[in-house]
Amino acid sequence: MTRLAITVEGITERAFVEALLIEHLRGLGVEAVPILIGRGEGEGVGGGSVSVKRLVAEMTHLLRSFDAVTCLVDFYGFRKKGDATVSELEGRIRESVSKHARSARRARSGFPYIRRHEFEALLFSDVSCFGELTGASEGALELLRRARAGFATPEDIDDGRETAPSKRILAVLPHYRKIDDGRELALRIGQPTMRAECPRFDRWVRRLEALGNEPRATGS
Repeated sequence: MTRLAITVEGITERAFVEALLIEHLRGLGVEAVPILIGRGEGEGVGGGSVSVKRLVAEMTHLLRSFDAVTCLVDFYGFRKKGDATVSELEGRIRESVSKHARSARRARSGFPYIRRHEFEALLFSDVSCFGELTGASEGALELLRRARAGFATPEDIDDGRETAPSKRILAVLPHYRKIDDGRELALRIGQPTMRAECPRFDRWVRRLEALGNEPRATGS
């Protein structure tokens, strides 16, 4: 069994991994463990602000104890990103983790995933589920459908202060609860639908699945 650490931004991401990924990956020979950012290095509660420096430190530390390490964090709210794209930030993290790794195989075992643009983007994979769970009116659902229709994929929904995926949801469903409702919506929508609608997310999950067929790194 390949042991995989997933550095997560907060409890919403941890709940997502627990609900949709752990059992799926276990069946493919990968034991995934979600760890709040900071906890791997011994911080108390963990979670909170995300930056390249903090992710590199966390992932490098966890790579000493796991066969592979990735992360699940949002581009929205990423600190000190400047004009960098998601791919550029991922490249910086991957390069830095590789430099700190103590073997070539371990260098390939640390790979980041930064979500475009936040968790709620995945929930736009099937807007109808909002009505099933929250009792949203047909008018509210129509507004969410229009928001989704304005972009090629849910992952392309922008990260503006008032137009990010979560902001669009709260604008029509003010009682939306990120942790509880987000987890239940994710379960109702399901991983297959999210992967079909969100190509970057699908590529990341494929990478996680492939770990079950890769030789484990040895030594620290």
